[in-house]
Amino acid sequence: MVKFPEAEVRFFRNVFVCRKCKTKIKAPNLKAMAGKISCRKCGGKALRPVRRK
Repeated sequence: MVKFPEAEVRFFRNVFVCRKCKTKIKAPNLKAMAGKISCRKCGGKALRPVRRK
């Protein structure tokens, strides 16, 4: 799918997915891992990194 590094950075860097409602959120890594970022849609704090195929 991704063939060059610039596209990979654009698609996958600082992107997280809500575990509850599956919404994508762009946020800094440290804040997302610390639980300081919440989902805009459902308010959940459980986030995971976006999956790379």
